[in-house]
Amino acid sequence: MQINLSNQRILVTGASRGIGRAIATQLSESGAEVLIHYHKNLEDAESLQSSLHNPSHLVQVDLSDLSKVVGWIPRLIKKFGKIDAVVNNAGIAISSPDNSATPDWLSAWQQTMDVNTTSLAVICKEFLEHAQENKNGRIINISSRAAFRGDTKDYLAYAASKGAIVSLTRSIARYYGKEGIKAFLIAPGFTRTDMAQDFFDQYGEAYALNDIALPQLTEPKDIAPIVTLLCSGLADHATGCTIDINAASYVH
Repeated sequence: MQINLSNQRILVTGASRGIGRAIATQLSESGAEVLIHYHKNLEDAESLQSSLHNPSHLVQVDLSDLSKVVGWIPRLIKKFGKIDAVVNNAGIAISSPDNSATPDWLSAWQQTMDVNTTSLAVICKEFLEHAQENKNGRIINISSRAAFRGDTKDYLAYAASKGAIVSLTRSIARYYGKEGIKAFLIAPGFTRTDMAQDFFDQYGEAYALNDIALPQLTEPKDIAPIVTLLCSGLADHATGCTIDINAASYVH
């Protein structure tokens, strides 16, 4: 089976590093024109773009600033043309101890929800309007194992934010399918990224390794091929599904 995405323009959020970078690379290698989203990491985004052989574009927005997120998709469409798929990968995980002062805890909660859930929902909403016009579009939302089995007490907000993505994606899949729109969930477990390193620094990498069935941690490159398949249209009848990539640390 060969996947050819040469006729597709795909937005990947959080593409400068980690899982997003691996996804953008794989999509480009399969022929897609990739919109490489970044926030502050211009240097990493530029290095990614320079490594890609197919056309790509750097697109910047601060996902924690909802006033900037509103209207972002229409602006991208106006500048680059039709977008065929969106991969919502960007996210944050803020450690917030349960014994911290409530205002501090609430601030971390709100930041997490703004980036992981609300901005993602706005992107989905505005992309849906575009996809309805074209009678075609795919959304791949990167959730987490934590959405289904929970997380540690320091990461309650992260688990809750990723759980909300599940309901949103399934609703999109159920009620927009006949308009040519498909929506999918990817739920990684521990993956070797800079964001996960904060967790490893706190709990130790052995904590993660002891939790999985395979001898090594999941890498970003292990997730990218599944996203590429979902963007291709070869798995459209899996719309609404969740694909777990967690080395059998949680099976449901």
